[in-house]
Amino acid sequence: MIKRFIGVAAIAIMMVSCNEQKTAYVDTTKIVQEYKEMKDVEAEFTSKSDSVRQQLDSVARVFQQEVQAYQSEMNSMSDAQRKEKEQELMQKQQMLQQQQQMQSNRLREQSSAVMDSIVTKIKDYVKDYGKENNYTYIFGSNESANIMYAEEGLDITQDILDKLNEEYGGNDAVETETPEEVED
Repeated sequence: MIKRFIGVAAIAIMMVSCNEQKTAYVDTTKIVQEYKEMKDVEAEFTSKSDSVRQQLDSVARVFQQEVQAYQSEMNSMSDAQRKEKEQELMQKQQMLQQQQQMQSNRLREQSSAVMDSIVTKIKDYVKDYGKENNYTYIFGSNESANIMYAEEGLDITQDILDKLNEEYGGNDAVETETPEEVED
């Protein structure tokens, strides 16, 4: 009877341990902030945005000079010439605004597409990592506090981040800031 009880208990313990779920979480905000590829893409789009802004500023300066030239000459123009020139300037202004909007939208769309592909890449990596390391669940945590509490040791953010950065390569070492450095 005792042997039978021990045998049943052993089987029950094995079944419980087999059903044990392995969970962890990843701080998604930290991944996005410290992932080398994300930093490289952000730098690239900042550079593109600056370049577009410089081009548009240059065109706007030329337009502004044209407006100033009109203002200095308008007193010597007939009413018909003034109306014609004002109509022309308004059309140019509208075209400049449309051009600016189109450039801004195009850059935003490109940025969104690239960012979405990086987020998908990160999700796929975490999924593969979870499978390889026998996790049942890997939760995402961010500043919205999806995870209010987690036992120490369940945060695998740095491991994921290190492996993603190693896989990506890109720029050399990524500097991480400690909370104390951020406050200074």
